[in-house]
Amino acid sequence: MASPSHAIQKISPSLLPIGRPSRRLPAFPWRDPYSVPPEKLAEFIKSLNESCGLNPDNADMYTCLGIAYAMNYDPQRSMDALEDARRIEPENYFAQLKYAELLFRLRIIDRAETETLRALDLAANTWELSVAQRQLFEIRRLRRRGLLRPAWTKSLKAPAIGFLLLLLGASWIYMVWK
Repeated sequence: MASPSHAIQKISPSLLPIGRPSRRLPAFPWRDPYSVPPEKLAEFIKSLNESCGLNPDNADMYTCLGIAYAMNYDPQRSMDALEDARRIEPENYFAQLKYAELLFRLRIIDRAETETLRALDLAANTWELSVAQRQLFEIRRLRRRGLLRPAWTKSLKAPAIGFLLLLLGASWIYMVWK
């Protein structure tokens, strides 16, 4: 097993096919994402950004960039990269699946379910089908268990007024004792 310092290697942009999207995602140069030091992950993200600049029509590169941003706890950039991948190649299964997975991890359950169903339609073999079905199963399990983010249906007017009265009362008591 490689040491954490050798867990990631920089991909040279010159080795990537220009102008022709590949059918296979580039291999991630680590086995355990938790063993990658943040500096190496930042270096890998920089390399992927350069590769995306050289290959603007390669949806797989943007998918890898989105995954790397998600590993770096940057969901907004991850979502942007995955949306770019989906825009470039709307029929890309991995881009669609990873986009749905990001929504799932952010607990945007309704959209995650819709996007996972779309990935399910794009599945080309039984393995892809089983991965999308498993993700859909987890989304629906969360929905049944009630782990959705709560919707704000109640007004915050009463608690705000109560807090204001409490603050005024504390101020009045402070002024009286002073």
